[in-house]
Amino acid sequence: MRRSWQLLGILGVLALVQLVLPGTEAAAGAWWSLVPPVVAITLALVFKDVIVSLFLGVWLGASMLAGGNVAAGFLRTLDTQMRGALVDSDHISIILFSLILGGMVAVMSRSGGTYGVVRLLEPLATTPRRAQLVTWLMGVAIFFDDYSNTLIVGNSMRPVTDSHRVSREKLSYLVDSTAAPVACIALVSTWIGYEVSLLGDAISAGGSSLNPFSVFLSSIPYAFYPVLALAVGLVAAVGGRDWGPMLRAERRARAGEISSPTAQPLADYDSTGLAPEEGTPQRWYNAVLPVLTVVLVTLGGLYWTGRSALEAKGEAAPGLSGIIGASDPFTVLLWASLLGLVLALVLAVSQGLLTLREALDATVRGFKSMLMAVVVLTLAWSLGSVCSGLETARFLVGAVGPWLPIGLLPTAVFVVAAMVSFATGTSWGTMAIMTPLAVPMVLAGAPSHLHHHLMAATVAAILGGSVFGDHCSPISDTTIMSSMASSCDHVDHVRTQLPYALLAAAVAMFIGYLPEALLDVPGWLSMVAGVAAIAIFFRFAGGRPDDQEA
Repeated sequence: MRRSWQLLGILGVLALVQLVLPGTEAAAGAWWSLVPPVVAITLALVFKDVIVSLFLGVWLGASMLAGGNVAAGFLRTLDTQMRGALVDSDHISIILFSLILGGMVAVMSRSGGTYGVVRLLEPLATTPRRAQLVTWLMGVAIFFDDYSNTLIVGNSMRPVTDSHRVSREKLSYLVDSTAAPVACIALVSTWIGYEVSLLGDAISAGGSSLNPFSVFLSSIPYAFYPVLALAVGLVAAVGGRDWGPMLRAERRARAGEISSPTAQPLADYDSTGLAPEEGTPQRWYNAVLPVLTVVLVTLGGLYWTGRSALEAKGEAAPGLSGIIGASDPFTVLLWASLLGLVLALVLAVSQGLLTLREALDATVRGFKSMLMAVVVLTLAWSLGSVCSGLETARFLVGAVGPWLPIGLLPTAVFVVAAMVSFATGTSWGTMAIMTPLAVPMVLAGAPSHLHHHLMAATVAAILGGSVFGDHCSPISDTTIMSSMASSCDHVDHVRTQLPYALLAAAVAMFIGYLPEALLDVPGWLSMVAGVAAIAIFFRFAGGRPDDQEA
């Protein structure tokens, strides 16, 4: 009965919107361009059916792009938007990486390696609080790539947090909050080359000779949102307190239900028959060695492809950060996941834990466990393509207007970038939109004595606002992959994570960017004050999951 009402509600919203559906000319760059992502996100949060909600959002956008023709939009949803998302080489790389890593995790589980990791980490993760802290520390340690971070940490720590009755929502939040936030400010990551190249183009367009890498380095003390998002995760992990929907999820988990009764995990490892046979030796290295292989091959591959790319251009290697920035991360991730899977198979078969047929069967089951995640990723990319065609970002950026005082530029840039990234689900796309718009504004309008300071704060605001959506938007691939790796219901993950992300964003704006702009407060002082504010908020607004509800 509940499903019927959900379907009727979704269809009713769709019919109402399509009655006044405009064509491309009326929607492009106008407020109508917000309708597809807003409808998709709202329906997903209200009705908890992410696939149907995303599909309807893509359909609405495709109909607008088809001149308001609903029937043509329905056909274009598949033959243009979804097919276009799948022919993108980077998207295919992410799908293959996810499938292969899913197969590797399945073999590790079937051969007893995953259960061995649980036993190995038991001395460190002896309580729910310590299990969460280990998860957070692993997320910070794998700083070089956000995709590797989510899939490795989520898959590795899921059995550990399950054994201590930590909710899947809390696990996926810790995984997600240490992925994009740490990758965007790490000096050695797959993000650095992209960020610096955008800065270089924007600085050149503004007629300046500033060094883009130096500008990036100077922005790190003002990276309020990424650092405070990490701080919220740390406080939530070690403080023993939660609030809002996360507190309810944690209390449910302590009572024995790690997932909600209505949960539909994106990757379901629990119901695919991947538990080891009774009596199978639980050897931790059968899981650790494949995961370590993925990490080491990724690091080595990033260095090798980056150096090769620079040599092919005849450029000298500009240090480790420059080499990593010039690398080909998507190709490297494919190498790493394939070698990790091969090693997992070799370990399982050579020790007699599985026959070759059993090992391959487990691999295929791992592939199957990723099917829903692949569908959601494809729809999310399709919705992003629709938003690009409707110029959703242009409308949001234009809403700021020319009236903005130059001193408030970092605050406004952060807010607009956060809205763009949340609506479109892409941090890199948001950076590409905001950087060439905001940087020249600083170069042209900032007084000479504020030039360097305002440039650093504005660049940090671009990166922070862009990461906000990547961190918590329901249509962000990193958010989806965090749900997938943690085997969590995607909507449950978004609903419980969003209040925490909004807390970090609010503190970043009111204790970070505004005081920095209005009172010239040093960035480090605002950062310390922001972390203290977060800790105080959790202390007085939060509750302990082990306490009984009043």
